[in-house]
Amino acid sequence: MLKLVKKFFDFCSQKNRNKFYISALLGVIEAVFTAMKIPAAFFAINAALENDISVKSILTVVALMLVSTLGKMCVSRFSSMLQTEAGYDTCALKRIEIGEHLRYLPMGYFNDTSLGHITSVTTNTMEQTGDIATRAIMMVLQGGITTVVVALFMFIFDWRIGLLSLAGIGVFLLVNQWTNRSVARVADEKLSSDRDMVGVILEYIQGIAEIRNYNIIAQNQSRVQKAIERKKKADIRAELAAIPAVGVQNFIVKFIGVVIAGASILFYLNGSMQLVYAIVMLLCSFIVFESLDLAGTYTALLKIIGKGVDLANEILDIEQMDIDGEKIPPENRDIHLEHVGFAYENRRIIDDITLDIKENTTTAIVGPSGGGKTTITSLIARFWDVQEGKVTLGGRNVRDYSFDSLMENFSFVFQRVYLFEDTIANNIRFGRPEASMDEVIEAAKKAACHDFITALPDGYETVIGEGGATLSGGEKQRIAIARAIMKDAPIIILDEATANVDPENEKELTEAIENLTRQKTIIMIAHRLKTVRNADQIVVIDKGKIVQRGKHDELMKEDGIYRNFITGRKQAVGWKIA
Repeated sequence: MLKLVKKFFDFCSQKNRNKFYISALLGVIEAVFTAMKIPAAFFAINAALENDISVKSILTVVALMLVSTLGKMCVSRFSSMLQTEAGYDTCALKRIEIGEHLRYLPMGYFNDTSLGHITSVTTNTMEQTGDIATRAIMMVLQGGITTVVVALFMFIFDWRIGLLSLAGIGVFLLVNQWTNRSVARVADEKLSSDRDMVGVILEYIQGIAEIRNYNIIAQNQSRVQKAIERKKKADIRAELAAIPAVGVQNFIVKFIGVVIAGASILFYLNGSMQLVYAIVMLLCSFIVFESLDLAGTYTALLKIIGKGVDLANEILDIEQMDIDGEKIPPENRDIHLEHVGFAYENRRIIDDITLDIKENTTTAIVGPSGGGKTTITSLIARFWDVQEGKVTLGGRNVRDYSFDSLMENFSFVFQRVYLFEDTIANNIRFGRPEASMDEVIEAAKKAACHDFITALPDGYETVIGEGGATLSGGEKQRIAIARAIMKDAPIIILDEATANVDPENEKELTEAIENLTRQKTIIMIAHRLKTVRNADQIVVIDKGKIVQRGKHDELMKEDGIYRNFITGRKQAVGWKIA
């Protein structure tokens, strides 16, 4: 029990940990106020038995009860507020910390780990941990402290009853270990079912268009239903595992109370305890384990808290890329790859590539699917670190740059564009958050999207759906280009940016890309002839190697992948249905 409380305290920031420590100290004071009922009861009973009820004795009892009640109320309120603030603030800060940590993880982590797992940890798990921790830590700590303090007060009146109380606490702790083991057996399954349910639901929502297209709604609804059913069963099993153990705990504390009451009567009958002490000890037998009884109910939840902490720490313990380089302004934007090698899951993706990309030139990367084209751009931008060789920008290894200063040099436009559920203006400002409205409009005009934006009901203040769901593919692409224009980075990476654009949008998109790439270093992955033929150099990648390199006219004279690719494209364009 105490190990689990400590684990959560270690999870907290120093500021929130201090709040818990102060709260624990206040808990001791609160327990003392609670225990003051014992001497109040003693004075009242003693005065009644000795028929010595005077104004002084009445005032003494009333004063003790008032101090006990009011003191407990005030301290309890302040202590509860501290624990509530610390619990919720801890989980809020951990969400932010996980988000910051994810920014600098190698991209391979996101290939290996489902979005459902990450989403579940940062939402469900942290929400449960914040909710449960605030209540459970408060109840367990306060229950334990109050019981120990009351037991120590009982020592003052009779050491034998005091020993019985401490023995009862010991028995409770032994039973509590059994409770924790019972809950531990199902805690993993509960959190696993949470994660799987979130993953399946996310996949269902994100793939709803394909699901409808291929008429597999029933099959996918069945998967969602199974995930929800598994989550329901896991929650029920967790409750059923805890209930018997908590029931035994509650029986133990009540049984020890009965033992204390019986012992007090026995000691009085054999003459070893005065009547006043026996009556006070009888009263104490009802209150000594009252707080511990409630704490025992919440200890079952500590295991869930512990598992939530473990899941969050699992992500935070993943080694980040080395991002603590220097803030370097590069002398130029020449890019050089020297004998670069990279493998993913023991599969060699890039094999001994050496490549020069001069500042303010255009490099087109083409080749068969799966050949390593996107991986090369990811290594240049340091989404992954090379495993062999090196990548330099302006003559300096990209690892020498701090990650943020390196990113200042790059803008990206991908085939799949992600827009945030926010206004169009703010989505464009993502490239430079401090930009004025005039600058946003200027970037939109250069990206050929001003006209369609102003035609929307709220213009630039129109809130678009998550992922840009309310816009067409071409509109999303042009907003992404406006975002890149706003950033105004010197190096532009285009990854199949025009691959899926419909003919009516192609002219506007081509114009937008021309405005984006003017006087920039361009690295493009493309399959369209009109996109690559004017590049300063064309690099053909196959099976992780550079197999051809040159300008369009030069490569067309060679027998190889490039000429076959262009010839095949021309033939495809000329096909007609007879």
